[in-house]
Amino acid sequence: KWFREAAQQGHLNAQCNLGVCYMQGQGVPKSYEEAVKWFREAAEQGDLSAQYNLGALCMQGKGVPKSYEEATEWFRKAAEQGHLNAQYNLGIYYMQGQGVPKSY
Repeated sequence: KWFREAAQQGHLNAQCNLGVCYMQGQGVPKSYEEAVKWFREAAEQGDLSAQYNLGALCMQGKGVPKSYEEATEWFRKAAEQGHLNAQYNLGIYYMQGQGVPKSY
């Protein structure tokens, strides 16, 4: 309840946390679509965890159509802020040529 109220008022951490709740079905029915909605809200405002989580859902096609290109965009934004897993995923994408031209 409190995450939702804070998220609706634009609180970044609450938006990201609410996305996690929906992604994992903690305290709310599991819904990747709702998770994407809240991660996107926070990601567009620069939250690196939300950017990473949104990239992961885009990569897996959960709650959105599968898109390595969109996943790459979100992983890049998180990676540029120092998110280690996003940096790793971005490196793998460049190595495999997924969503970006292959580059070693």
